[in-house]
Amino acid sequence: MAKILVTGGNGFLGKHLVSRLRENGHETYVPSHSWFDLRDSHRVEALYEEVKPSVVIHAAALCGGIQVCSDNPGSFLYDNLKMGLEVMEGARIHKVKKFVLISSVCAYPLQVSLPAKEEELWRGYPEETNAPYGLAKRVLISQAQAYRKQYGLNAISLIPANMYGPGDKFELATAHVIPSLIRRFVEAKGDVMVWGSGSVSREFLYVEDCADAIVKATELYDKPEPVNIGTGKETTIKELVEEIVKATDFKGNVVWDSTKPEGQPRRLFDVSRAEKEFGFKANVGLKDGIKRTVAWFLKNNV
Repeated sequence: MAKILVTGGNGFLGKHLVSRLRENGHETYVPSHSWFDLRDSHRVEALYEEVKPSVVIHAAALCGGIQVCSDNPGSFLYDNLKMGLEVMEGARIHKVKKFVLISSVCAYPLQVSLPAKEEELWRGYPEETNAPYGLAKRVLISQAQAYRKQYGLNAISLIPANMYGPGDKFELATAHVIPSLIRRFVEAKGDVMVWGSGSVSREFLYVEDCADAIVKATELYDKPEPVNIGTGKETTIKELVEEIVKATDFKGNVVWDSTKPEGQPRRLFDVSRAEKEFGFKANVGLKDGIKRTVAWFLKNNV
């Protein structure tokens, strides 16, 4: 079993990931954000000296929904790129056996053939509202491949679809679409306004499924090509809202505001590589996942 450093291990995905790693017998270390600023090369060096990991899973990220991404493009580019550059450089210097980069669906181009194959990653510019974040994640995939070629670092890159589930961020100013909608429908005193027309689509991945995929890839996958992590199923925002309305027992009206931005028109992964290379297939469907997430929110926030 490995000694694994998990950056972002106290975050939404990180907590589920650390739990799954420990279930599989791995020793894990989660750095404190207040003590180890991953943008600072000196603090990253101190972290490696203290932990001496054999494997690093880089899951730390500055992320959020459309509004916060649009309002903070510089921070989303700089913080995500700087963290990744420093943590991977530290892994190279300290000769870790394996580096696992957690990327993002936002790295994909706006114009991409669906279902999106990993080879499509470089064939265009990302959707404008989250392009700085997506470009930072794309550069880190390139860094992983370059470090493998030049230094022999066993670095792999995983690209999860839009995640949701228990423990997600439900603050309206920063939340992604599912937690934001759940909170608004639960707390609504009347009608609820939803951005867009409802026609855009996304692929939604339950967080525990994502954690399972990362653990499998950490244990079994050692190739330079990035790997999509998802369900291979497409859901429109209108269909998503209908599921959340049922799960929250919302009795009001849904009002669509088509003047608001919706982001990329469609997102859907080709997930065949993950199943072929390390046997991953998502287990939790959207209806069940929404019910679990609503139940968690009601228990912990209401």
